[in-house]
Amino acid sequence: MASSSFSSSSSSIQPKHQVFLSFRGEDTRLSFTSFLLQALKDKGMSVFFDEEKLEMGDELSQALLTAIAESQIAIVILSEQYASSSWCLRELFEIMVRSTKGLLLIVPIFYHIDPSHVRKIGGSFKKSFDEHRRKKRPARDMQRWKDAFAKVGELKGCHIKGGQSDRSEASYIKTIVEDVIKKLNSKSSIASEELVGVDDQKERILKLIHQNDTRVVGICGMGGIGKTTLAKAVYKEVSPQFTDHLILLNVREKYQKQGMEDVVKDFLCRVLNQDASIDIPLSDVIIDRLLNKRAFVVLDDVSDSDQIEDLGVQHLGPGSKIIVTSRDQQVLRNTDAKIHSLASLNKDDSLKLISKFAFKQDHPTADFQDVLVKLANCARGLPLALKVLGSSIYQKPKEDWESLIVRLREYPERRVFNTLKISYDGLDRLERNVFLDIACFFKGYDREDAINMLDCCYNKSARSAITKLVDKCLLEISRDYFDSNDTLSMHDLLQEMGWEIICQESEDPRKRSRLWRLEDIRLLEDDKVQTFFFFRVNKYKYLCVYLPVKFIIRYFY
Repeated sequence: MASSSFSSSSSSIQPKHQVFLSFRGEDTRLSFTSFLLQALKDKGMSVFFDEEKLEMGDELSQALLTAIAESQIAIVILSEQYASSSWCLRELFEIMVRSTKGLLLIVPIFYHIDPSHVRKIGGSFKKSFDEHRRKKRPARDMQRWKDAFAKVGELKGCHIKGGQSDRSEASYIKTIVEDVIKKLNSKSSIASEELVGVDDQKERILKLIHQNDTRVVGICGMGGIGKTTLAKAVYKEVSPQFTDHLILLNVREKYQKQGMEDVVKDFLCRVLNQDASIDIPLSDVIIDRLLNKRAFVVLDDVSDSDQIEDLGVQHLGPGSKIIVTSRDQQVLRNTDAKIHSLASLNKDDSLKLISKFAFKQDHPTADFQDVLVKLANCARGLPLALKVLGSSIYQKPKEDWESLIVRLREYPERRVFNTLKISYDGLDRLERNVFLDIACFFKGYDREDAINMLDCCYNKSARSAITKLVDKCLLEISRDYFDSNDTLSMHDLLQEMGWEIICQESEDPRKRSRLWRLEDIRLLEDDKVQTFFFFRVNKYKYLCVYLPVKFIIRYFY
């Protein structure tokens, strides 16, 4: 039998469908099954549904066998005439084989039948099997079908009795869909490679969401810090609690590529489950429909608070919850969000995450331990950098790892650099200049001292620029433990990005706008210096050298 050989060799097939529907067409195709199918699709699930159910030949088609093998959950709708179909019984046998091997979850639905009749093969089911015997079906097949049928009857499932005393089928479908989502969540290895150091963060977000007075939760942090990964993890856990839920990724990028109207129309059509286009600005009818929606929405990578207003989530009904991820704290403040800021991973989690990508396991092998620690240190706890570096050395010899470490001292990893530079590109000219000045000269300095000196260069505008850089997660203000002064702090990879931006100005250091390395400054010894400015702050003396299109700051003890 072709199906049996397939079952024994398909354990390595990757899931393509989240749900496989097994049903008796003439019993439920145009009623319960069609409504269940639509409800599953409305939740964004991939469902295999055999439209025709053509019972051709004695064997299941290879396509159907493959569909079963590529599914994560099988919903078996056991109706009165289910066992009368040899096709359905062959399906059920394959489903039970994979379930026994732990390759497939089963959700049985006992539709207008007595579950005990399935377990004991009684009632109309006994008549169906007697009819198969009369048609002289192979004895081996008959025994397999009976065993599979009896076993599925022993499983815990949904019993829809029918009749006026029972609850509505719509209510049952809602319960079934929620159960399927929970099973998928428990089965899924969602970002198992990425979810390192996320559990504590996720619990904090969940606590905020479950507060009655919380409507919008903001997740803030620099590029590559893990905002989207955290939002996805929360979405998977919270979405089953809402009839309507949606995640919109890369809002900033979609606005740039598609334009505001297309993004808003597509988003609202998905929220309202309609195919017809929606006019902008929103009509009173659309707003009223949104007000009747209790929804859970995630808006990822929002760069402007106007984008949130455009998408109309402020009109969602009572009990709705919204998560917004952004690199800009001010965007989140403008929405009255409760803000959760992400920090870099600690050393242990950094090593674990890079190991998952470099070795496909939680910990490095002993002979690679030292070099992997060095490489993890290059990422400075940034999840994106850890993933990129770990992936780049997968199955590479140790010599390549060591060479990469040396290269990173001079040249940043391109994918990480481009991700971080998105925030820099969104700055105005003043903010860019102040960012580069701090990256080259003022990191670790007292904030007020730095502002006093930078004000001389930017007409007393440095303070507002620094505030904007803090909001955009390009700069941090830390408190000195000993003297309680506010200190300018910046993630090492952001500082290195600033250095790279300067280096890209020219191959000749003398033609760059800023110099901070002694070997580059020495190249200026033959140049004529136009003006010297000295600033004395506490025990430091700062030497500012102005040349045409150059701004150099050094300090001496």
